[in-house]
Amino acid sequence: MSKALEYQDTAPFFGFIGAASALVFSCMGAAYGTAKSGVGIASMGVMRPELVMKSIIPVVMAGVLGIYGLIIAVIISTNVLAPGGAKPYLLYDGFAHLSAGLACGLAGLAAGMAIGIVGDAGVRANAQQSKLYVGMILILIFAEALALYGLIVGIILASKAGTAVTGGETPKLFKPADATASRQDVACTAQCITPMPTHSGSTWGFSF
Repeated sequence: MSKALEYQDTAPFFGFIGAASALVFSCMGAAYGTAKSGVGIASMGVMRPELVMKSIIPVVMAGVLGIYGLIIAVIISTNVLAPGGAKPYLLYDGFAHLSAGLACGLAGLAAGMAIGIVGDAGVRANAQQSKLYVGMILILIFAEALALYGLIVGIILASKAGTAVTGGETPKLFKPADATASRQDVACTAQCITPMPTHSGSTWGFSF
């Protein structure tokens, strides 16, 4: 194995964490958005049941966030390679997948929180003033765009994996001591430093 590929066994850990982060954080945003806006829809539906299906838009848009995370998680998990295979999976690849998962997951979490708060207040306000419906939809669209930005950046970052050049020599972070070389140095030192008696014979000197 080339020296450039040593200490890369931990790279798949970062790749799998990236895949998990993309799905977990996106689903957290989708769950919050669905629950928050669902509470508003249920509260509004008691007095205006005919508006329930018209006000279901925030729930649908929140559910799409989980699909974004699923897409990135599948892309990352299918490109994570086992260590010791024919094609190396470097730390560069693991970091690329980790950043892709975090970008998509955290963007989806932020978008889900925005959709939930806007959806809750929007459906309640729409039940009292129907002219607010278009404005609520526009706000939800811009909140959904936040997760779309994370999806785009996540795809770009995930595509960076596998582009690292492995032909060069890279210094090892923790280079183990060469036992053979150490023994040779000790032997050379023992041969070069020899005790030599002085003319008086009572003291010793050293010749280098």
